[in-house]
Amino acid sequence: MSQLPFFTLSDFDLVGKSVLLRVDINSPIDPSTGNILDDARFRAHKETIESLSKSKVIILAHQSRPGKSDFVSLRTHASHLSNLLKRRVKFLNGVYDDETLEEIDSAEPGDILMLENTRYYSEEVVLAEDRLEVMEKTHIVRNLAEHAEYFVNDAFAAAHRSNVTLVGFSKVMPNIAGKLMENEIVGIEKLFEVKGKKRVGIFGGAKADDSIKIIDKLLRERKLDKVLTGGLVGHIFLIASGVEMGKKNEEVLRKEVGKYDQVLKEAEKLVREYRESIMTPEDFVGNEDGKVKHYKLSDFRKDIPAMDIGVDTIASYASVIKNSDAVMLNGPMGVFELESFASGTEEVFSTVAKSRGYKVAGGGHTLAALERMGINGNDIDHISTGGGALISYLAGEPMPGIESLIVSKKKFGGS
Repeated sequence: MSQLPFFTLSDFDLVGKSVLLRVDINSPIDPSTGNILDDARFRAHKETIESLSKSKVIILAHQSRPGKSDFVSLRTHASHLSNLLKRRVKFLNGVYDDETLEEIDSAEPGDILMLENTRYYSEEVVLAEDRLEVMEKTHIVRNLAEHAEYFVNDAFAAAHRSNVTLVGFSKVMPNIAGKLMENEIVGIEKLFEVKGKKRVGIFGGAKADDSIKIIDKLLRERKLDKVLTGGLVGHIFLIASGVEMGKKNEEVLRKEVGKYDQVLKEAEKLVREYRESIMTPEDFVGNEDGKVKHYKLSDFRKDIPAMDIGVDTIASYASVIKNSDAVMLNGPMGVFELESFASGTEEVFSTVAKSRGYKVAGGGHTLAALERMGINGNDIDHISTGGGALISYLAGEPMPGIESLIVSKKKFGGS
């Protein structure tokens, strides 16, 4: 049995067994055509599904939420997954109605069934965050539990949520971490187990409130030794350090960063406590009336939007990254979607990929930039599928999807 606090697939022989498999294939969709625009999350679950090739697999998943334009049926998802696996994935137009349950019972080991969008059912939405005792009595759990022997949770990207189909089966049957779930937790934790005093965190993008929360925790717990900032995260730390960024940049920050004034105060506190550990941009590439201009911080025009970090910052950051023992990459350095302002992100990300240390990357925009640059698992030791889940995990917030796995091991396998 694994030494992890939860069951893994290696703990059980699931050949011939009926397995409920919870995945997170919630993906970008073109509302006008219904086409799936990015299948990264589908591919991430491939290893788990293939490891269950001799089990009867009943897939539970969601897409979006009520009221959104991409809140659609999983029929297309089943077809897409079928093409990816080169195996039939049969879509069932329900979750626990009589016809669906009959289809589940008549299926054989080796069959893969995909049930309808779990968020079509009120229990999944209304009872989120409720007690386990309540979730165990739901129609979803009571009905499906009679038709399966094991529950495999592979939905790391939703592990910070507490929905019925994520945590409701934890005391009803053995809950097992899928390959993706296991790899995510082990991969992230390995970053903090690296020996050496040169653990670097790179934080960019627009989610300054989340980043500051993580930076605070990881510096306080001495899990990171140096923090490099870019994007809006870098801007807010510069303002917290007393730098005037100008009206245009501050307007962008106030628009993009929730509770801006509170976040700024938290950044000021971090600057006071960890001034030597937090590095901020020294220069910028700005957009001056449509023209790309390079500015030192000392002569930065206050009416110019800062779009990317400059060459001096790139060089400064690169020297730290090259000598690091471990690197966590979360967020681009600028507006990398525009070619004129992509060099900061490209140079920093490329330096991370070439560095000798253990490397972890995560976050939606981070993954998009890596994919665009052709950087993959051969260059980065662990690429996380989680956005909000990764942030919650790093910030030490509750992770119901993981906690329920631990509860289940205690019930079905001892402490």
